[in-house]
Amino acid sequence: MLARTQLLKKQGVDVISLSVGEPDFDTPDNIKQAAKRAIDANCTHYSQTPGFAALREAIVAKLQRENSLIYSPEQIVTSNGGKQAIAQTLLALINPGDEVIIPAPYWVSYPEMVRLAEGKAVIIPTDMQQGFKITPDQLRAAITPATRALILCSPSNPTGAVYSRAELEALADVLRSYPRIFVLSDEIYEHINYVGAHCSIAQLPDMQERTAVLNGCSKGYAMTGWRLGWLAAPLWLAKAVNKLQGQLTSGACSITQMAAIEAYNGPQDSVRRMCEAFRRRRDLICALVNDTPGLQADTPQGAFYIFPRCSDLFGRHTADTRITNADDLAMYLLNEAHVASVAGTGFGAPGYIRFSYANSEENIIEAFRRIRVALDKLN
Repeated sequence: MLARTQLLKKQGVDVISLSVGEPDFDTPDNIKQAAKRAIDANCTHYSQTPGFAALREAIVAKLQRENSLIYSPEQIVTSNGGKQAIAQTLLALINPGDEVIIPAPYWVSYPEMVRLAEGKAVIIPTDMQQGFKITPDQLRAAITPATRALILCSPSNPTGAVYSRAELEALADVLRSYPRIFVLSDEIYEHINYVGAHCSIAQLPDMQERTAVLNGCSKGYAMTGWRLGWLAAPLWLAKAVNKLQGQLTSGACSITQMAAIEAYNGPQDSVRRMCEAFRRRRDLICALVNDTPGLQADTPQGAFYIFPRCSDLFGRHTADTRITNADDLAMYLLNEAHVASVAGTGFGAPGYIRFSYANSEENIIEAFRRIRVALDKLN
């Protein structure tokens, strides 16, 4: 898909991208200014492996202020993006043969990271009818003596689902019977939440000491290219991840770290403005999707993706194209409508397709005009 999109753009084709997993906003000015000041101050040398003390202290303050979670700076490890934070946590935690429970739809990298750690991914399927969230009964049924971890992503990529406090408490009730199971809580979309205060499973009784909170600056602060993720965890795990990172990459970029300090300590107005813009786009794209024959979606509660069911279109065709699965549909929409999307196959949900609304309202409206024209050509 990416290669075909790039080829079409190189040929001068106007492709509207509803596939990208990053905010289309620029990094807020106060954060950029902090980075410029850091350069002028020659803050260009190695940092400690887990990050500058000032950044870890800023993350500790954020966790207390926004999440009512108490950590020490020694329990924080910053890294080169959220992806590195998750991968290192799994590598430090999982032994060969350990099982890791992953609800589907999932972010595409989770199962592959488990494989890199020589573990086994155990997938729990969900669907739109259950809000793309696992139930306590599903969790209990998936647990075996080999289960070592559960990965939760809320708000979710690719579905936009958000676990409520009550839903997390129901899952925690199950986990309390299995003290060996550790939780990796991916909260990178925390600030793009349309249903009220974010709740981390680490906030629940008895759960903080068995949870790794994984987050970063990429989504909420529009800092994807800066590459700053972090882990907040029990001290034993933070030390293990720090030791691992010391042999892989050492500390994150010094300039990025200084920008991140401003992101967390500075004004948060831009975060709220971006979230409100995404909310407006969410409402727009929901209406457009559900007005498109063959697509059906619920209302995402967070992040900036919508994940409609598209299986009603399977079996339809033109003279030279047949839609047999979501991959075919995504490629057809790219070639015929010049709209880039992502098939649900890679997310463990082959009957669905993901559209990102990290794009302008004008482009979203035009994209779905093109999509409807293309789908009308199918028999």
